[in-house]
Amino acid sequence: MDKIEHHALGHIPMRSLSLRLARSTIRMSHGASWRINKVNPVHDLIICLSGSGVYQVGEDAERIELRPGEAMLIPAYTRFRGNHGGGSELFTGIAQHFTLDLFERGDLIQQMALRRAVGLPNWGALEPLLRHYRDASPHGSTTLVQHHQFMVVLLAFLETAFVEWRVDGAEPDSQDHLSVQIMLAAARLSADPLGSGAGADEVLERIPYNPDYFRRAFKERIGYTPQKFRELKRMEFAANRLGMGLSVKAAAEELGYSDPYFFSRMFKRYLGANPSSYRERKGRKAATSPRRSATG
Repeated sequence: MDKIEHHALGHIPMRSLSLRLARSTIRMSHGASWRINKVNPVHDLIICLSGSGVYQVGEDAERIELRPGEAMLIPAYTRFRGNHGGGSELFTGIAQHFTLDLFERGDLIQQMALRRAVGLPNWGALEPLLRHYRDASPHGSTTLVQHHQFMVVLLAFLETAFVEWRVDGAEPDSQDHLSVQIMLAAARLSADPLGSGAGADEVLERIPYNPDYFRRAFKERIGYTPQKFRELKRMEFAANRLGMGLSVKAAAEELGYSDPYFFSRMFKRYLGANPSSYRERKGRKAATSPRRSATG
């Protein structure tokens, strides 16, 4: 299986995703008498902070018990029922209604096979964020900060819950299928900047579309042709290496450029600065940044 399958969203360009919070955060605080039975027209991510809740989701009435640190995604237009999980402790957490579009053309969640409920990774770090997210959320509106914070949590859930992409059974002529193929191609082109893996031609060979048609669609959504997008990612990798102190010549050789002058022209074309001046600027910033004292 392609390693991209194991890191579902790790290399996807952020500009390709469009998150919308359909309403302000629901601050769940449910006692023993709590019951719910409804259908939402948008996706709903539920996260337990304390106590427990029991849900039955979908036509098969799959039973799920959520405990602290666990999250569950209820897809749009899916009936679910819920009740308190028992005991005297309140069932608290958040429920966030959202949509996540790919290239503003299709629902990304529908293109992913996901485990219904999972334990969130790095719960020690995420729990304080989620408690702040819950306590600070305004009533009746959403904010830019909310969007950023929820995206962090949503990506953590999706990476953990991801099983596979639903592309094999999709209609090849659908826009959703095309968008997912473009997203996966962009991820593959980003994943190996040193060039030991697939280049643009190899990636296009795996796509079930006419190459010329796919290149045009790729550029329309990403802003670059596949070849130029790959080169951009290679230059971004070189910029990171230069920032770590690598010489221009060494960075060029690492990317397979035998001529450092040609590498410099490519770097400036894609990133707008000479690699030598970029390296010097990063070096000056590192030298002037405050350092923690040995006793601090």
